Amino acid sequence: MPKINNSICEESRFASFFKEQARFLRDYLYYKFGDREQAEDIVQEAFVKLWDNCDQVMPEKAKSYLYTVANNLSISVKRHEQVKMKHADITMYQQKSASAESPEFLLLEKEYMQRLESAISKLPDRQREVYLLNRIEKKTYKEIAEVSNVSVKAIEKLMHKALAKIRLSLEDE
Repeated sequence: MPKINNSICEESRFASFFKEQARFLRDYLYYKFGDREQAEDIVQEAFVKLWDNCDQVMPEKAKSYLYTVANNLSISVKRHEQVKMKHADITMYQQKSASAESPEFLLLEKEYMQRLESAISKLPDRQREVYLLNRIEKKTYKEIAEVSNVSVKAIEKLMHKALAKIRLSLEDE
């Protein structure tokens, strides 16, 4: 079937769509599955599949199609692996100058960040994904719900459970 104009198959429209979606899709996959290189590869592969099937995908459905393909690719790649976050990527605060804070404070802060990292890594995949997209990427519940193809209420519930588990984990240690 020939690629028709005024569709996602038009090169300028596809390029624009790529620029709009690639970074967020990569970050979404990275936070969901914990592997930056794999996320990059899957983003590329998902866009190739979109291009190969662009004559069958309506422009208004392209984003949904892209995320479905990427999610399915990621699940098949990561089905039997445990996802872990790298310490440097979950650090939420910039390193403070050693001269500005006491050594005791710096040690306590480092220990707390390690406990927080550990608590986040122990969350179930969906809770960790929602927590990181909201707290690190600053995405709203609505944006996360759209990408995840679930309701805003489901995202609220996942976030509530994630926060409760993190709180319990930090209190236990």
